[in-house]
Amino acid sequence: MTNDSPTSQLKEAGNQAFAEGDWDKALSFYTQALNLIELDTPEKAILYKNKAAVYLKVSDYEAAIKDCTTSLEICPNDPKALFRRCQAYEALEKFEEAYKDARQVHNLDKNNKAIAPVLKRLHDIVQDRMARFAQTTTKVTQMMEIAFDLSTTVEKRETATSNLLVLAKESAGADLLVKEGIFENINSLLKKETTPSIVVSCIRIVSALCKGNLPRAKMILQLLGVPWLLDQLNSNNDDQVSAAQYCCQTVINTISGLDLKDDKQPDKALCEANRKEIDTILTCLIYCSTSRTITGKCRDAVLELMMRNCEYRALDWAERLVDINGLQRMMQIASELEEMKYESSMEITENTRTIISCALGKVYDNMYYDLIKERFSAKIEDFIHEQLQTPGMESKVRVVVAVTTLLLGPLDVGSSIIGKEGVLEMILVMANSGDFLMQRVSCEALIAAASKKDKASAILAQGVTILKKLYQIGNDNIKVRALVGLCKLGSCGGTDSSWKPFTDGSTMKLAEACRRFLINPAKDKDMRKWAIEGLSYLTLDAEVKEKLIEDKEALQSLIEVAKSGDFSVIYGVVSTLVNLCNAYDKQEIIPEMLELAKFAKRHVPEQHELDDPDFVHKRVDILGKAGVTVGLVSLCKTESENCKELIARVFNAICEHQNLRGIVVQQGGAKALIPLALEGTAKGKYQASQALARIGITINPEVAFPGQRMCELIRPLLGLLDLECNALENFEALMALCNLAGFEAPRKRIIKENGVSKIENYMYENHEMLQKAAVQAMSNLLFSEEVVKLFEGKNDRTKYMILLSTSEDIEMSKAAAGALAILTSVSKRASRKVFEALEWKEILCFLLSNTDKDVQYRGAVIVKNIASHSKELAEKLLVPEVLMVLDVLSKFETPEMAKVTECVKATLQLAEQWKLVEKEDESEDEL
Repeated sequence: MTNDSPTSQLKEAGNQAFAEGDWDKALSFYTQALNLIELDTPEKAILYKNKAAVYLKVSDYEAAIKDCTTSLEICPNDPKALFRRCQAYEALEKFEEAYKDARQVHNLDKNNKAIAPVLKRLHDIVQDRMARFAQTTTKVTQMMEIAFDLSTTVEKRETATSNLLVLAKESAGADLLVKEGIFENINSLLKKETTPSIVVSCIRIVSALCKGNLPRAKMILQLLGVPWLLDQLNSNNDDQVSAAQYCCQTVINTISGLDLKDDKQPDKALCEANRKEIDTILTCLIYCSTSRTITGKCRDAVLELMMRNCEYRALDWAERLVDINGLQRMMQIASELEEMKYESSMEITENTRTIISCALGKVYDNMYYDLIKERFSAKIEDFIHEQLQTPGMESKVRVVVAVTTLLLGPLDVGSSIIGKEGVLEMILVMANSGDFLMQRVSCEALIAAASKKDKASAILAQGVTILKKLYQIGNDNIKVRALVGLCKLGSCGGTDSSWKPFTDGSTMKLAEACRRFLINPAKDKDMRKWAIEGLSYLTLDAEVKEKLIEDKEALQSLIEVAKSGDFSVIYGVVSTLVNLCNAYDKQEIIPEMLELAKFAKRHVPEQHELDDPDFVHKRVDILGKAGVTVGLVSLCKTESENCKELIARVFNAICEHQNLRGIVVQQGGAKALIPLALEGTAKGKYQASQALARIGITINPEVAFPGQRMCELIRPLLGLLDLECNALENFEALMALCNLAGFEAPRKRIIKENGVSKIENYMYENHEMLQKAAVQAMSNLLFSEEVVKLFEGKNDRTKYMILLSTSEDIEMSKAAAGALAILTSVSKRASRKVFEALEWKEILCFLLSNTDKDVQYRGAVIVKNIASHSKELAEKLLVPEVLMVLDVLSKFETPEMAKVTECVKATLQLAEQWKLVEKEDESEDEL
């Protein structure tokens, strides 16, 4: 092959691009060259080796191994290919394979000094791993003997199962446990074991073994089966239910490729390959959900599993639920009430109705086209129709309960059902009956139905009199529900202070009635829950907000209910808090549209004067100092995405106040916000991310987000660097990222999450504050070798940073000059790029003679760094204009100039060493 051939030219172009650090171009040239070679020639092997070198640079180690292996198939025993594959194997922690390649390189070239330290390091690692493997084998045998011997004391077996769990999380230990028949042993043990801690440990061992390991996950399904997993769920022990639910989810994740932590969606090909197992799990969950033999906690866990996974198209659970009559079973649960004592009743918890309404809503939201939505609605209507046709009052009560649940979940479907002829009338008749249960369920249905304004108007016309009558009867359970119905109808004007459904003063009377239920410790939890729901509607009224925020007793009662973590009260509590903080979405009022509405004699909503910013800030300050963060943290465990969004809104409103951010961190808010920022609705994630950004700006990240938590913060913050976010959200995210980039682990995560390009985009923004924040963040990112290489590449990044350093804005100039100081200290190539700026002499003189001492010092460091790299650069740099400024600066003796003077003198000494200037004669001629 001649040097002038296209293949050789492409190879040389690739080599040049590689030398310049332009990895994408280098890879492109090598690939093009390979496409021109058909036969397996030595030249082809070299190109594969070169490609592998590029992949090593960009940390694509799997690709590097593949190309090295291909090269070795053509030219076996090539030291370079073996060495590069060794490096890739080591990076992937495949130490045995890396050691094998290193030994082969050493055998081929015993004088190779580069391989000697690598070989020694790998030898030590492999020997250590072998020793630990031997220890692990002994430990596995000992622990299994103790754990599964029922004659051993409980304390010893608890310790042994805990140790087995630790071993199950290690690769070597996991393999040995499976080989020793851990699954069969656990299956046998749990048929007899009654100690909760041992049962939980065994379930967690199964989870650890199948996590991310497809063969083991399929082995679990084959040896133990889905019914075994559901049997472990069937318990009243919270830890056991939680462990078994996690185990089920881990199996689903492994056989589908789902990984929420890394934001990885299910793999479609993997799902198709394991379709039988995935469908079996869903079918078993559906049939289990309506079993009369399971506990209420088990039922809740099963519903949560269905709800979590129905949103993924690759799993196809949402449509499957419709196809295999899963909706009918879900509606059976939706028609249950904890207080109902019918023979057909299932055991449920206080959270079941909330969970089933969320689950139905989630399934409906994932009906992606009209036809399947129609089928969903038809299945619901069939269930309702069947119940109405069934004789007896039980079926009528169940219909009303089911409709209420639908109105709390898929609202459109619930509204459609209640809009059917005779349904609302039936509810009103039941409300007017003398039966306690019928009055109660009808009250709840009227409350839920009043969510839509058209239904609220119909109930205002027909139901207010009945609700008032129910409120006046003696039974508190009916009274509080009627009260909430009146509250909801009284608040249907929303925040519009000019529209009042009831007479003046009625809203405050209703609020006072809710308050009495809330602060009375003698009232049971259920009544306090309803009182809070009433306040969640009434606090849309600014006068009620002010009254509540000044009522310390009522406010503290509200926060105490939140601290309880009871999910059945979550919506009422967080809605009330959102209203107090005015953290809801506000419609933008365009003056021209306002005038047009007035001209057309349309009703124009009016904001109450008590909702002005000063009043809102006062309310938020009171809430923050009253300890509301503790309550919010307790409620964060909810599965409801809407509730998560509301919690995030309250957190963000509190974090807007700089003096409250420390309280939020102290009370666990920073930790709770990270999951809220990663999962939930788009608005909820933005709200939580902004709250995190605000904390990250003012509080030391090591304090607010210790350890790994700093890295978990990166993805939410990068999510705020989006066109959908406003300038304030962008700015706060950049400032927080700047602080985090000062630490090594978060800096690496920013690079891994492609954050460098996102931050860099804002360096070109017209918005001065955004541009400045981006430059400051980039200056901290330059402590990373990978980012330095970007500036070294064939681009104008360094030149642009030089131009930014001349900004009239001192902070911008300081940030850009600081970035250049870091860059030139570590990169000779970047230092050379400084001279690409046409006016580099003027720019350096501008920095050296700047009136701001920080900018001046940065300028002096830049000059010193460039001069220290080589005589060639120093000669190019130290032109008369620059030398003159340096000479003047070297003569300053003032304390404030000490750092600058010291740096300048060091530069002049370098110039003397390079013999670019003559050493100044310090002796003075006598006159």
